[in-house]
Amino acid sequence: MASSGSGIEEVRVSALTPLKLVGLVCVFLALCLDVGAVLSPAWVTADNQYYLSLWESCWKPLTSDTWQCNTTLETDWQIATLVLLLGGAALILFSFLVALVSVWVGSRSHCYRPIAVMLFAAVVLHVCSLILYPVKFIETVSLRIYHEFNWGYGLACGATIFSFGGAILYCLNPKNYDDYY
Repeated sequence: MASSGSGIEEVRVSALTPLKLVGLVCVFLALCLDVGAVLSPAWVTADNQYYLSLWESCWKPLTSDTWQCNTTLETDWQIATLVLLLGGAALILFSFLVALVSVWVGSRSHCYRPIAVMLFAAVVLHVCSLILYPVKFIETVSLRIYHEFNWGYGLACGATIFSFGGAILYCLNPKNYDDYY
């Protein structure tokens, strides 16, 4: 569309491009996976007799049908894992809200860089928690029976992957890609 007499061409571009839409979906999926990981009762399981979450450790003695549970918020490494994961989840939530506001308001690239930075920071926090947890678990727990990292840990890994994907998509130069849409 040409403007009145000045010879300058005005180009109207949609704020929501396919790249940013996929990035927004990635951030939303990361947020959902993070919530699932934090609430999961099964980060580590063992032979239907033991499970460990971010919040509690439960076991069932062979002679009983009742589960006995203790809080895990007494061990420094488990608290650190929870704090790192919750910090990453908070960054993902905030970046998702900023991305939604940028879509509704119609701002173009003003928010892309802060969203990407927050997502990369969330990825760093998640990776630290995902390394800390198994290292300290194996170091501190006596492995008399077979233990396996279960779906709660997998959800946290998935949240990390989707956060990284969203960060990459929000890093793409909007001038090179968004103007085509």
